[in-house]
Amino acid sequence: MTATRPAEFTRPGITALHRLPEHDATELTNGGNQALIVLGDQVYNLRITRAGKLILTK
Repeated sequence: MTATRPAEFTRPGITALHRLPEHDATELTNGGNQALIVLGDQVYNLRITRAGKLILTK
């Protein structure tokens, strides 16, 4: 994937406390193309498409 970071994440002077958590989608999927994400009692499916896009479904 060749996504670029938005400017607000690359500004000098922003401390780690002010940044959002960052996760690599390929790590979440263990190098595959799908992962399950649990939020409370709900399970979501995260999928990386062939075009390199992310789809999150319930």
